[in-house]
Amino acid sequence: MSQYDFDLFIIGGGSGGVRAARVAGQHGAKVAIAEEYRFGGTCVIRGCVPKKLLVYASRFRDDFEDAAGFGWTVEGTRFDWPTLIANKDKEIARLESAYRRTVGNAGATVFDTRATLVDPYTVALAGDRRNVTARVILVASGGHPVKPDIPGAEHAITSNEAFHLKELPASILIVGGGYIAVEFAGIFSGLGSRTTLAYRGEKVLRGFDDDLRSGLMEEMAKRGIDVRVKFDPASIAKSGRGYAVTMNDGAVVEAACVMFATGRTPSTRGLGLESAGVRLGPVGQILVDAQSRSSVPSIYAVGDVTDRVNLTPVAIREGHAFADTVFGSKPWSVSHELIPTAVFSTPEIGTVGLPEHIACQRYPRLDIYRARFRPMKHTLSGRDERVLLKLLVDGDTDKVVGCHILGPDAAEIVQMAAIALKMGATKADFDATVALHPSIAEELVTMREKVPAPHPPPPKVPPPEKKGYDETA
Repeated sequence: MSQYDFDLFIIGGGSGGVRAARVAGQHGAKVAIAEEYRFGGTCVIRGCVPKKLLVYASRFRDDFEDAAGFGWTVEGTRFDWPTLIANKDKEIARLESAYRRTVGNAGATVFDTRATLVDPYTVALAGDRRNVTARVILVASGGHPVKPDIPGAEHAITSNEAFHLKELPASILIVGGGYIAVEFAGIFSGLGSRTTLAYRGEKVLRGFDDDLRSGLMEEMAKRGIDVRVKFDPASIAKSGRGYAVTMNDGAVVEAACVMFATGRTPSTRGLGLESAGVRLGPVGQILVDAQSRSSVPSIYAVGDVTDRVNLTPVAIREGHAFADTVFGSKPWSVSHELIPTAVFSTPEIGTVGLPEHIACQRYPRLDIYRARFRPMKHTLSGRDERVLLKLLVDGDTDKVVGCHILGPDAAEIVQMAAIALKMGATKADFDATVALHPSIAEELVTMREKVPAPHPPPPKVPPPEKKGYDETA
């Protein structure tokens, strides 16, 4: 008999933890998993899934407006926030049940309580008031939003609370410039809130291709979103029925609701990691090797808690690789290169590979292809919206090293482009592919004219240590 209660104990019932539990169970491991809140983690409960549902809701206003150009008369439209939130909550509850069933079907023991480390092989269960042991422990506790330390910060909400507002605010100030900030700006604006987005940098979405950043800001402005750059909040105070936010330059912005989307941090505080000897990084992330093993041989970590590439599909793959390697005798590790990602702004962004500013550093001869045009739908709808598609190609090998899209269904298009880039496709391969006409995506295989380089590329330098984009800037 084993000297341990379990072969594997997982802290955290999010995407990475649940995948690891299922796969390890299939390999015959005796698994336990503890979740103190709800199964599904950030993505299912308070992130990707509910956010995408709200994005869908926010885009119906465009559909109603655009319909007139195609002969439709749409009258009496009205939006009801409580109905949307209730339906969203119903779907999230369904998904949470599905996640719980997944770990149950894998034979895992579920503990609905907080779990903390006692030592490299022992976990304390707060609700059960007892300790259990495991040969291997996996930490998959994710991350959480943080607020800046300024006077009045307690008056602001984060994305967590945004999903549970009792009513749609008449106006909202969103502070931040990353995925979450620009997505919620589109959501609230589309649903009818007067929306201001304030960001401390010069352009939103730091780390993304510069053409995408500029293009999105232009489109947001067209939609009535007040985008203010080089703005940082200094304090928040109550003002009438809302709040007055004083910025670093003395300007004051008033809004019924203030939301911070200024970053997320790994949820490691209070887990007992230090006492177990686990080495942490500067923002509290668990430092791991390519196999997701921490500085303690029996303790592993996957997902946002490691602060590698904070995307749900990455956490899932890391959890799968961990389980296969440790319990399935099928060792493999996750590549953090060429990971496609989407920003569900309106219009949305889909991107894979290198942005231009990094590609210029890595490739002495970089060929740039770019197309910007009005999508066919808007020739009749009359909407003033432009699509952007961009390919970056290594001039020495003809290999496509970056694909960037701003426009409708960008995420759907880039998923397929990511396969091509992962396989090492060249520009000649793209050119040899027959176009699917009429479509936005056909531009990826019809672009022939290079864009003149604005300046000579800088000298070639090694790639940065950090993989992926900064999602929390």
